[in-house]
Amino acid sequence: MLLHNVVVMSLFLTLFCCFVFVTTEHEDALGSSFVMRCVREAIQQVDEAYKYSRDVFALKQKISKRSLTPVDFLAHFKTPAAETRRLVRSADYMDTAVNLIRSKVNRIHKRSLNATELLTEEDLETIARITGCQAQIWVKTCQNDCWADRYRSINGICNNNYRVLPHLGAANRAFTRWLPQEYEDGFTLPKGWTKGKKYKGFPLPNVREVSNKIMAAPNVKSDEMTTHMFVQWAQWMDHDMDLTPVSPSIKSFSGGINCEMSCENKNPCFPIEVQMPAAEMKKSKCMPFSRSAPVCGSGNLGYLFGDVNTRQQINALTSFVDASNVYGSSQMKENRLRNLSSDLGLMAVNELYRDHGLEYLPFYSLSKQPGDPCAINHKNTVDLQSEEGIPCFVAGDDRSNEQLGLLSFHTLFVREHNRMARELKTLNPHWDGETVYQETRKIMGAYFQIINYRDYVHRVIGEEAMRKYLPKYKGYDETVDPRISNVFATAAFRYAHATIMPTLFRSDEKYQEHKDYPNLHLHNAFFSPWRLVSEGGLDPIMCGLLGNPAKKQTQNAMMNEELRQRLFEPTREKSESTGKVPPLDLSALNLQRGRDHGLPGYNAWRKFCGLSQPKDKQELALVLGNHELAQKFIDLYGTPDNIDLWAVGIAEPFGQGAKVGTLFACLIGTQFAKLRDGDRFWWENSGVFTECQRDALREVTLSRIICDNTHIKEVPKKPFDYHPYPEGFVKCDTLPKVDLTPWKDDIKVDTPCGAVPVVANGQLSTCHSSVRYICNPGFQMVGANTLTCDSNGKWNPEPPIC
Repeated sequence: MLLHNVVVMSLFLTLFCCFVFVTTEHEDALGSSFVMRCVREAIQQVDEAYKYSRDVFALKQKISKRSLTPVDFLAHFKTPAAETRRLVRSADYMDTAVNLIRSKVNRIHKRSLNATELLTEEDLETIARITGCQAQIWVKTCQNDCWADRYRSINGICNNNYRVLPHLGAANRAFTRWLPQEYEDGFTLPKGWTKGKKYKGFPLPNVREVSNKIMAAPNVKSDEMTTHMFVQWAQWMDHDMDLTPVSPSIKSFSGGINCEMSCENKNPCFPIEVQMPAAEMKKSKCMPFSRSAPVCGSGNLGYLFGDVNTRQQINALTSFVDASNVYGSSQMKENRLRNLSSDLGLMAVNELYRDHGLEYLPFYSLSKQPGDPCAINHKNTVDLQSEEGIPCFVAGDDRSNEQLGLLSFHTLFVREHNRMARELKTLNPHWDGETVYQETRKIMGAYFQIINYRDYVHRVIGEEAMRKYLPKYKGYDETVDPRISNVFATAAFRYAHATIMPTLFRSDEKYQEHKDYPNLHLHNAFFSPWRLVSEGGLDPIMCGLLGNPAKKQTQNAMMNEELRQRLFEPTREKSESTGKVPPLDLSALNLQRGRDHGLPGYNAWRKFCGLSQPKDKQELALVLGNHELAQKFIDLYGTPDNIDLWAVGIAEPFGQGAKVGTLFACLIGTQFAKLRDGDRFWWENSGVFTECQRDALREVTLSRIICDNTHIKEVPKKPFDYHPYPEGFVKCDTLPKVDLTPWKDDIKVDTPCGAVPVVANGQLSTCHSSVRYICNPGFQMVGANTLTCDSNGKWNPEPPIC
């Protein structure tokens, strides 16, 4: 950090000496020296806020595990990491710099001015370059060769036709918007930022009040048609498509306010006021909330990136259904997850623990130093020689340890990768490890796509919406934008939060509650990987998901109290932070996040989908089929136009055979259509797989994957359909299995150039008319690594030697 600061300051001094005062035809133009001072001050403010946040979290962990709050657990996986963190830091530099410029200009002129109107093009380029934002708009040059087109990139770059827009759907890019944003100031501040401000004649209600009056579900009913596996699949797919990181800072960039201790709105703090009895609140009267991190150049300087003055949020993942939650969305994460010590194409696994012989994920860190929130358990130890103090596991998505059902899915699919990789290597012993890995990853992506679109989506939106929004696949369309929309990630696909039971079910082989590892209150399953290792492994959790129903979503019981009152509450011991901060409420967080992102209100989205737009209580009651609920919404919001989308979207009556109403069916169906049709590597797209391979892939089922990677012997044939055991259950060996023989290379078959040359002490991979070689460990290649079969019937150049 010291070296970084020295380099940055040296660059500033050099540039400062070179710049002269800029004059333009605009009489109020700012000088470059003034701009540079603001940029320098902004970088200092952001760096100090970041350091303060790191120090506070480290101090809490050193003092006691009981010092950690639910907010700390939330921040653990929502705070950007690695490449995303660098991009967010640049965005914070840039945004803070322009805020400083604007505030200083406004003080001078005694009126509100947009500083961007006073900045010259040279100033804008300088700010972008110094903050690091300019690097993000450089255009990626995509390779156009057989191997580049054979496998999707890990970060999604160049999926879209490389001649058009290679960054569409790539990681660390802005969500797309299907409707213009609605910010309080038009470009960055969320609605509700200024207390008392009215929108369409009415102030917005406090989101916690909306949660209390609309969402509360002290008693829940079971959905006797759907298993909790269906609910877990929703979260699993969501974590394959989007992650919206929040600012890494718990301290405001100006003013030095601690977001966890203050009720003041000051970027990035956007706290939620909570009405609680004085006896329960010793310090803060607000639920801490940090704004989502901006995309570099959006908000104040969005025009550098083609979107003038509009704050956009970042999607840290690839948008595509590509199993990124298994493999990661960056080269750094991918390398961290792979077993590169062998040439077998395997994923790394845990070296200390096994689940009755089966693999666990590797630990994030083996350090025994404090710093891992997952090690917080009943013994408060990180002694890995005991079955306590288990640290966080590492997986393709940073949220893997959030709760045990999700962690079990991560473990299941890493096992499936390694199982398939071993089988492919047996079929093709000449394949190098990279080919084994990439082919397995490609098949896994197809598994996700098939299960999701064949078995899941139609149950969410219903058959009528499927015909309307997801008709039969017609092939890849490079004009389709596959990016995840802000409204899908922030509202529509969060419908599934209302289907979560307040219990983490754990069942035995007969699908009854496990006598040794009974069911858990949901808050006892948060950030508790030690339970996976020391309390029965995957099988009880998988059986619990398969053998128990989901929560039934009803208009008078929308979200269970474990999520509204005890979200990410530390387990076992009472936290020292109890009473200092309110509990986290997932409903309130969802609503506040929608405002943070500038999502338009209910009727704007009804209009987008071609649906009626209720103007008053009577018309809203007709849409909802519930006069009492309509009255509650009007009492809170004043007009249907203002209602937060997520709140009313999950309240709409379900369509026929669906789990959502007509509005969310439209938004979810539209998104999944774009993800399919705009994905060049979609499994059905011509050239991605052979016809024989596609026929084999159609046999995949989630039930079979569970059978192949656990000790479970009986499973429901349709894992999303709930039936009490043994109705609908079958023996594992009766389920079809994907035949991988269509992936077997026959290198002995003659080509126009004869048989594929085999190199001693080396391995090869073929791609159309080319072959690529690598040498075994300990051997060095002499000659070119790639041969091509030319039209003259000869291999060019000569094969290499290892």
